[in-house]
Amino acid sequence: MDFQDRIEPQQTLATDYDDALVVPCDDVREHLVVVGNGMAGCRAVEELLARDAARYRVTIFGAEPHVNYNRIMLSPVLAGEKTFEQIVINTREWYDENGIDLITADPVTAIDRAAKTVTSRSGRTMHYDRLLIATGSDPFIIPVPGKDLPGVISFRDMNDVDTMLAAAEAGKASGGGSAVVIGGGLLGLEAAHGLTLRGMKVTVIHLMPTLMERQLDEAAGWLLKSALEARGQTILTGADTAEIYGEGKVEGVRLKDGREIPASLVVMAVGIRPSIALAREAGLEVNRGIKVDDHMATSDPSIFAVGECVEHDGQVYGLVAPLWDMCRSLADGLTDQHTGYRGSVTSTKLKVAGLDVFSAGDFSGGDGCEDIVLRDAARGVYKRVVVKDDRIVGAVLYGDTADGGWYFDLLRKGENVGEIRDLLIFGQAFASGGAALDPKAAVAALPADAEICGCNGVSKGQVVGCIEAGACSLDAVRATCKASASCGQCTGLVENLLALTLGEEVKSGPKTMCKCTSFTHDDVRREIVAQDMRSIPEVMHKLHWSTPDGCSSCRPALNYYLLCALPGEYVDDQQSRFVNERMHANIQKDGTYSVVPRMWGGLTNPRELRAIADVVEKYNAPMVKVTGGQRLDIFGIRKEDLTAVWADLNAAGMVSGHAYGKSLRTVKTCVGSEWCRFGTQDSTGLGVKTERMTWGSWMPHKFKIAVSGCPRNCAEATIKDFGIVCVDSGYELHVGGNGGIHVRATDLLCKVNTEEEALEYCAAFIQVYREEARYLERTAPWIERVGVAYVKSRVVEDEAGRKALADRFHHSQRYSQDDPWAQRAAGDRADLHQHLEPTPLTPQVLEAAE
Repeated sequence: MDFQDRIEPQQTLATDYDDALVVPCDDVREHLVVVGNGMAGCRAVEELLARDAARYRVTIFGAEPHVNYNRIMLSPVLAGEKTFEQIVINTREWYDENGIDLITADPVTAIDRAAKTVTSRSGRTMHYDRLLIATGSDPFIIPVPGKDLPGVISFRDMNDVDTMLAAAEAGKASGGGSAVVIGGGLLGLEAAHGLTLRGMKVTVIHLMPTLMERQLDEAAGWLLKSALEARGQTILTGADTAEIYGEGKVEGVRLKDGREIPASLVVMAVGIRPSIALAREAGLEVNRGIKVDDHMATSDPSIFAVGECVEHDGQVYGLVAPLWDMCRSLADGLTDQHTGYRGSVTSTKLKVAGLDVFSAGDFSGGDGCEDIVLRDAARGVYKRVVVKDDRIVGAVLYGDTADGGWYFDLLRKGENVGEIRDLLIFGQAFASGGAALDPKAAVAALPADAEICGCNGVSKGQVVGCIEAGACSLDAVRATCKASASCGQCTGLVENLLALTLGEEVKSGPKTMCKCTSFTHDDVRREIVAQDMRSIPEVMHKLHWSTPDGCSSCRPALNYYLLCALPGEYVDDQQSRFVNERMHANIQKDGTYSVVPRMWGGLTNPRELRAIADVVEKYNAPMVKVTGGQRLDIFGIRKEDLTAVWADLNAAGMVSGHAYGKSLRTVKTCVGSEWCRFGTQDSTGLGVKTERMTWGSWMPHKFKIAVSGCPRNCAEATIKDFGIVCVDSGYELHVGGNGGIHVRATDLLCKVNTEEEALEYCAAFIQVYREEARYLERTAPWIERVGVAYVKSRVVEDEAGRKALADRFHHSQRYSQDDPWAQRAAGDRADLHQHLEPTPLTPQVLEAAE
């Protein structure tokens, strides 16, 4: 099973449960069935496991064919800032490790309270002792003509994101695309932002005169509208939709004033409603939401509910902070702790299309209310604090939201602000004693229950407890309690808490591998060998990864470390490679690819040149470029033509140049003694031998070699990862050069007498680099970190050690020197194209060829 399958389990529909219950289980624990695999349902289970992991047997029904993911982060996925894998909260391994039976793509459609059973869409029937309803909310679709046309969607789940991405790609292919977003709330503006970044022309239609009127007042809404229009969006406020028109598919939106806005995609984001149909049909008491008491119990004492679907004390919440409070109270009740939910005072701190906004309380004004306002149009900053009887009752911030948490804490506690009223609008620093107040002091003054991370419901006390338990770096905190692990707005607060809690003990050494773990690269490499770990899931399980399926930072590193440690045994995980390595070509900014065949030591021949010319003409490649590594780079190859291009080049005897890989790129040579009157040795011949020895080897980073035939150094050997400079008496070996942004000249490793020695030292140096450098660490920073003396001690001074290193390198090469182009070209093309999934053109995937 590959990584994608683990992240997105295939839909499993039962067909034989129509007339029978699930076979009774020997497990005598109470059976908790959860209806809803979203953020509320899974968070409730997490809280329950934290209190008493052995108390209940748990089954979760989900409507989507996915594991649990962070719905708040769908906007960054649409914008290309994150991948789906990066927003997964609980992976398939989490369910398995906790004994949770996850049933995906099969929503519960009926509840039989008398029999205490639920029935799913597929006909599956299951008994429960306790039932938790966490069905969330449904998007509101305005009842206008055309609302059911193909191309009209909401923005609530990954399916909606996939539809928007497909529309953007289709628009790009046809020279452009237009989208209309109906609704100027948070979701609508995020959808518009993401579609704009994807190249679509976007118009936002909003019925009210102010954007995000529930979170912002008129002034802040105007600032937001101006900023979004400056980014290329068209914002129409006070605009009422009459109909969505089109023949067989959406073609545009017509307003009640007669204006028509062409569009191939319409996104409805006008609001949400609690999803209560299932509860209503089961006879539970409902109003706007499913009515619950302080213990989250419904009118049936065996059935509970949490999240956006519930109504507590007349209130329905659509934010995540109340959700976390509900889940904590529910878990307390289900484990006999009986701490009741008392409702939530909410605040909203958001980043809308990259713009910071904050609101809390009642900012509509009223009898006895006074406004304190600060406007700085040049900086795009607006602050409004609403005060009544010397107490804050509401606040709106735009552009600068740093003091939002402080205002909210004052509001929530009802503290008297009379003494600091004159300084209140300037923020906590001024009000607490002056503009130069250390920012850490503001964080220190926050109470333990102050919310630090709204995305994951983490308080100051929880962050401090996590730090005191051993998390001494930002990444370690993220891996342990998830604070700052989602949108990142609270990163500064977490860093200040680290400094306050640990002082000089804040970890300033090597960073952790990523936010999924508190282990460093060196720790992981050591533990893989020490514990004889043999797969990515095993590493993540034994080293307690916070996200058991990892992320785009740690998976490629783990894949490399295992490949290096277990040559010939570990099966390379293609899904854990960067896009260029998966595609075996370099993705370019227009979505096409460049293909670079290998030319041994920079040598070529008529057959190879003819093959390249034929490929260029046959596939209409717009450009062929001689690279700095003495090869030919063919640009503009379409993804669907890659297999055929590889096959044509293979037929001429050419193999992949690995210009895309964390591997050996090139061996650059000069003509040497065979042709040049200054040449002292056969540099070309040695270069070819070196390249044939080292090609195909995977490395921590790209690796370049050069062989110069004399000290004039025409092949630039002294700025390569490994360089050989030929002299009259033999060969000078150089290491750790870099010709990139930060140029670094090589260090002299040693001088040897024969080609055989040069090749042995080269193999040994590469192997010690492969075994000890951190993933994505070039030889230059690696040598600066460990010191050239250390490298000499391993490669030059320890003869037995050098030969052992060289032997391990040659052993690994037995399993590395298979041409991926030949393997792919010989395979099933249909299977290949299924594997080469579309990849967002984010900076993370646009890796340069050289």
